[in-house]
Amino acid sequence: MPLRVLYILFLLIVSSDLIIAQQVSGKHYKINKYRTVYLPMGKISFADKLVEYNVGNPAPAKRNRDSTQCLHEPNYVDYTTPNYISLGCGGTLTLEFTNNGFMNLKGDDLYIFEVAPSRESMRIEISANGIDWIYTGKISGGTSSIDLNDFNIDNDTVFYFVRITDLKDTCNGKSSGADIDAVGAINSVIKLSIDANVLFDVAKAELIEDAKYTLDSIATSIYQIDKATLMVEGHTDSDGTNEYNEHLSKLRCSAVVDYMKIVLADNGSYDYDIIAFGENKPIAPNDTDDNKQLNRRVEITVIPPKDYFESLHRKN
Repeated sequence: MPLRVLYILFLLIVSSDLIIAQQVSGKHYKINKYRTVYLPMGKISFADKLVEYNVGNPAPAKRNRDSTQCLHEPNYVDYTTPNYISLGCGGTLTLEFTNNGFMNLKGDDLYIFEVAPSRESMRIEISANGIDWIYTGKISGGTSSIDLNDFNIDNDTVFYFVRITDLKDTCNGKSSGADIDAVGAINSVIKLSIDANVLFDVAKAELIEDAKYTLDSIATSIYQIDKATLMVEGHTDSDGTNEYNEHLSKLRCSAVVDYMKIVLADNGSYDYDIIAFGENKPIAPNDTDDNKQLNRRVEITVIPPKDYFESLHRKN
């Protein structure tokens, strides 16, 4: 199981006895006096960890270099209040989303909250692992939304990192370089992968007794969101026929959905999509027992609710 998944599951398990305040999903965030941007998953949708901050040259004033000011929800007040971070001329900023990620779904996927009077141009890159980077264009002139579909990004990868590079438009003043208040994922997602052996006996589709502890822990992360779609995907190894494996993965997905509907019944409004892949989407070659174990899994991806995407269709 990937380290990120293990880490998220650990956080969920240790917090399972805590009372988590339910948020109302979906929130409009102010861009300027006249405009807002809507993030359908609300306050969880923001980068919340600084990975690297390389100050440009010339550098901004020290009061404009507080890296904590670019994390979480935007809080910009005005140019004289240093609640944003300035990159300096040619500076770079790398941020991570730790409790969610973002995907190429319908509509814009990412929003950079650039502030202050001058709107400098920036180079934007994204990464799933913090190592391999994909260029997703240049933003400037106050246009700060990014649609990953414009760059032929696939619809399966969840990204967790954003790197912003100032392109040296403005290299003077106390806040030289681009000024960043926050980075938000419009198409924010939570993705978890569960070893099938934790949920099911071999070749069976009924949840084992201990499965509820794992699914209860996963539910604690979903409690943060009161409206969403849960995509439940079933995967097997290559043993058996393709038809058998697809059928087994579908039955397993249904078992997981049935349980999650009970657990989440009083929390909010959720749609459920079942996708039975069977053996058709392995993450490792089916050539060893260990690799086959990796391929036997159930993946739950929490994405914005269906009516959000329907509203985009109506606008178009």
